[in-house]
Amino acid sequence: MASHYEAPIRKPIVLGNKSYHDITKDIAAPIEGKANISWWIVFGISLTMLLWGVGCMIYTISTGIGSWGLNKTVGWAWDITNFVWWVGIGHAGTLISAVLLLFRQKWRMAINRSAEAMTIFSVIQAGLFPIIHMGRPWLAYWMLPIPNTFGSLWVNFNSPLLWDVFAISTYLSVSLVFWWTGLLPDFAMIRDRAVKPFQKKIYSLLSFGWSGRAKDWQRFEEVSLVLAGLATPLVLSVHTIVSFDFATSVIPGWHTTIFPPYFVAGAIFSGFAMVQTLLIIMRKVVNLEDYITIQHIELMNIVIMITGSIVGVAYITELFIAWYSGVEYEQYAFLNRATGPYWWAYWSMMTCNVFSPQFMWFKKLRTSIMFSFFISIVVNIGMWFERFVIIVTSLHRDYLPSSWTMFSPTFIDIGIFLGTIGFFFVLFLLYARTFPVIAQAEVKTILKSSGENFKKIRDKKNG
Repeated sequence: MASHYEAPIRKPIVLGNKSYHDITKDIAAPIEGKANISWWIVFGISLTMLLWGVGCMIYTISTGIGSWGLNKTVGWAWDITNFVWWVGIGHAGTLISAVLLLFRQKWRMAINRSAEAMTIFSVIQAGLFPIIHMGRPWLAYWMLPIPNTFGSLWVNFNSPLLWDVFAISTYLSVSLVFWWTGLLPDFAMIRDRAVKPFQKKIYSLLSFGWSGRAKDWQRFEEVSLVLAGLATPLVLSVHTIVSFDFATSVIPGWHTTIFPPYFVAGAIFSGFAMVQTLLIIMRKVVNLEDYITIQHIELMNIVIMITGSIVGVAYITELFIAWYSGVEYEQYAFLNRATGPYWWAYWSMMTCNVFSPQFMWFKKLRTSIMFSFFISIVVNIGMWFERFVIIVTSLHRDYLPSSWTMFSPTFIDIGIFLGTIGFFFVLFLLYARTFPVIAQAEVKTILKSSGENFKKIRDKKNG
């Protein structure tokens, strides 16, 4: 047992008197059993929101972008706010998995799978917004570098929006491969347990012929490390490129060099909060309290507290730079944010993102499940307000007072946003019923070092 030694001060990560077979049985249970009533209720609500959103999207494409609350001054509003928000959420998943894998952190085992799934589903939602925002999505092929009959119509490589396309599609494909690779041993486990021939066939296809030999595991380890090494810089690059959409303009409030690191910190912050929200719901719905423990929730809260503080420093830096620059337009942009017509959005952002995570300094609060759940939702609301403040409050007061205007969303704007939230949860709920939500093979590797019963046996021997 010496090879499985872990310092007694470390809390167990797998609770209860678990054997290897128990882990397999617990993780396969949601897939093999029937869905409970709470799953059906949440799924029904999500599906209704999705259908409403689809209706609003069809209306937008058939009527035109004029159905949104946009005007000549505010040409970007809810659509791009939601796009940046979803991309931000999509960042934490692969980062949690990749960075924590590279640092050999054991507590990632229970949360990495859901975090990676969240990444993929969030990026899908984000990708919808630029397509709708085109106004004429059926002409999207004009952007492709294909021989055409329209003369010299090629991709505009100078456009920062095209950089987004490359960055996000690369990130999505790497994340997808990373997620799928991790799933292979789990698919093989369900394949071997399947009773129905159809189910067996499907999971055989999904597991890509995984046999569990030493050679398979060796390749699995190598590929996981290579993909983690690729994904980590990608995470940083994608949100940096998204921030360039704003930083390359000359609009006061946007034309600032702090955007790339500030957006990355904000993305990790909102992503961790979303993972927290999903995990707290899931441990209850799918009965995984022994694997997603208070310890996991506490560690996640510590990350939220740290990244929230970094985001707070970024806000203060922005204000200082605006004051120090001596540029009256820049100074006015920030003064208008805090005291102008959209002051409520600015102070909502400050309260949710800077002040609320500071409660996590107290151990009692960061180990409380209900409080953690509440804060994770508050942080996500705050990050949405941050995007809104950056985009709308910078645009609605232009250089010319004659073009000053206000933006208010129409029910179509709201409908599309709620539709994407519904779509996200529909995908996530279906994933929880068909895919193993915890990497059982990885949890088994830490059972003897971090399992509660093994730690007790070891303490008795040593004591």
